[in-house]
Amino acid sequence: MIKHLKIIESDPMLIDYQYVIQKRLNAASQKEREITKSTLSDFANGHHYYGLHRNSNHWIIREWAPNADKMFLIGEFSDWQEHADYQFKKIENGNFELKLPLASLKQADFYKLLLHWPGGKGERIPVWCTRVVQDAKTLIYSAQVWQSELPFEWKYESKRVKYKSPLIYEAHIGMATEKEGVGTYNEFRELVLPRIHKAGYNTIQLMAIQEHPYYGSFGYHVSSLFAASSRFGTPEELKQLIDAAHSLGIMVIMDIIHSHAVKNELEGIGNFDGSPYQFFHADERREHIAWDSLCYDYGKNEVLHLLLSNIKYWLEEYHFDGYRFDGVTSMLYYDHGLSRDFTSYEMYFDGGQDEDAICYLTLANKLIHEYNPNAISVAEEMSGYPGLASSLEDGGLDFDFRLAMGIPDYWIKLIKETLDENWDVGKIFYELSNKRYEEKTISYAESHDQALVGDQTLIFRLIEKAMYDSMDKSSENLVVDRGIALHKLIRLLTISCSGNGYLNFMGNEFGHPEWIDFPRVGNNWSYKHARRQWSLVDNQLLRFETLNEFDKDMIALQNKEEFINEPYINCVQSDQGNQVLAVQRKDLLFVYNLNPNESFTHYGIPANSGKYQLVLNSDEKKYGGFDRVDGNLLYYSKPEALMSNKHRIYLYLPSRTALVFKYIPTKRIF
Repeated sequence: MIKHLKIIESDPMLIDYQYVIQKRLNAASQKEREITKSTLSDFANGHHYYGLHRNSNHWIIREWAPNADKMFLIGEFSDWQEHADYQFKKIENGNFELKLPLASLKQADFYKLLLHWPGGKGERIPVWCTRVVQDAKTLIYSAQVWQSELPFEWKYESKRVKYKSPLIYEAHIGMATEKEGVGTYNEFRELVLPRIHKAGYNTIQLMAIQEHPYYGSFGYHVSSLFAASSRFGTPEELKQLIDAAHSLGIMVIMDIIHSHAVKNELEGIGNFDGSPYQFFHADERREHIAWDSLCYDYGKNEVLHLLLSNIKYWLEEYHFDGYRFDGVTSMLYYDHGLSRDFTSYEMYFDGGQDEDAICYLTLANKLIHEYNPNAISVAEEMSGYPGLASSLEDGGLDFDFRLAMGIPDYWIKLIKETLDENWDVGKIFYELSNKRYEEKTISYAESHDQALVGDQTLIFRLIEKAMYDSMDKSSENLVVDRGIALHKLIRLLTISCSGNGYLNFMGNEFGHPEWIDFPRVGNNWSYKHARRQWSLVDNQLLRFETLNEFDKDMIALQNKEEFINEPYINCVQSDQGNQVLAVQRKDLLFVYNLNPNESFTHYGIPANSGKYQLVLNSDEKKYGGFDRVDGNLLYYSKPEALMSNKHRIYLYLPSRTALVFKYIPTKRIF
């Protein structure tokens, strides 16, 4: 039966694909009925059954290993050898179970599994373990007993909220401190969290939380789905961090990596029970052609059980407020989206899509919202898949937000290929505001992607080598002046034209210099570029402080006025000849003069009748500007002609400057 779908109503070009869309929705509903007896939340409880657990009488550990013949628990308690006292019992459906007296294991013991399968055997870290630690000397990873006798005391549950417009501070725990080493959960809570709160961001997106054997992977080659990375501290310390964020009214979402997994067999799950296809594809689809990793087989119910349980685990155990799903494009298409240009709608519905992955993502989002209606999900997706961030009822996959990945790419392309005296303000507005009407998006000028080795941050593209010797406030450098002005304009343009949320990677708000380069052979395992130099922004003699002040006040303006909650973005002026752009959001009028050479006096901007107050001026001295605009003036609109209902406000627009005005309606007197 074909139902009426709102995504087709909002985009009639989808009418030819209505059958495919409905078929995908039906497949998700059918799969849900197949795997659940009541709710998805009840189904996604694998972490309560599998893994190591302690009750009042004994320890119990279970794992699913259908290809294995025998399984042993090994550790210091067994001299790391298989022993009859630690042999699992094979029970139904390929499951293994071992019960032990409480005295057999103690807190912080290291352990592994030793599996036997037809033709071989091997040591493995349990799939469902919740803590994995690397030995500092041998560099070998082992699971670790970590069972607190008392449950963690959450102090600030009542302060957890859901924001209509997330202002996301993307952060990596390990590189968040200034030291040349790996930062910790505690250091982040004590040193960085207060900065985020002061900056006004209402959501933190934590990267690299799931355990990963190679630090330089940025957390994207996950080995243990349920283990919070021990290189940053203990599970309790991560919970303290999240609880502290909640105390400040800040949501915490997690980068979740379900698009692929690390190939490592000793640390990962790629060949856990001796079969390569236990969780992953067995054919040519097993290995990701671009990421040197393994691809999950989302068609297997056991894989759905694993991943959906993982979704619930982090929400339940750590009180995360949602997820940013990594690599969604890679999941949606058999070719991972690598050989498609997505220039026609047929490419979303031509049979080259992984229907099992689409089903999984649909169920994952339904589970998130079923378990915690206030949790959010954000998709990292670049193909423009229709319905991605539409509700299930409307015919979509039910993500709350889509990352507007084309915007940072557009800024880089513009800076690299076009002199700013030739920037087309109309095209800039189109690129920043263009989105599917029915979807909410998270816009950003740059994330961590633009800061990795091989690429450059926006500030470095704009200033280049002058970054090293001309960032003190006493210096005079036209390149730095230009770079600072454009850095502010780019960010304000992005947020003022954004769909429904905004993202910034830590440090980029103040123009953090240089790139991100994790320790590796090529840099002699140096941490020099895998950290954040907060002392730069704290130094009042340097210009980094001015960029930080502008970002803080820009975010404060959104927090006060909530202008990106307004779905309609009105472009009231697009003057390509003079490079002047004016955008109206709610009661705010954003006026941009991108002209690098010309300032304009008495420039008329179409406006509603009334008076206007200047509430943000990128040219203020405290923002690294030149104080060319009087911030104390009130601006009154004037009719374009005698008795005309059309009004304008007339402004002085300095070059490379943005001015934001608050509209104050004029009271009528009868």
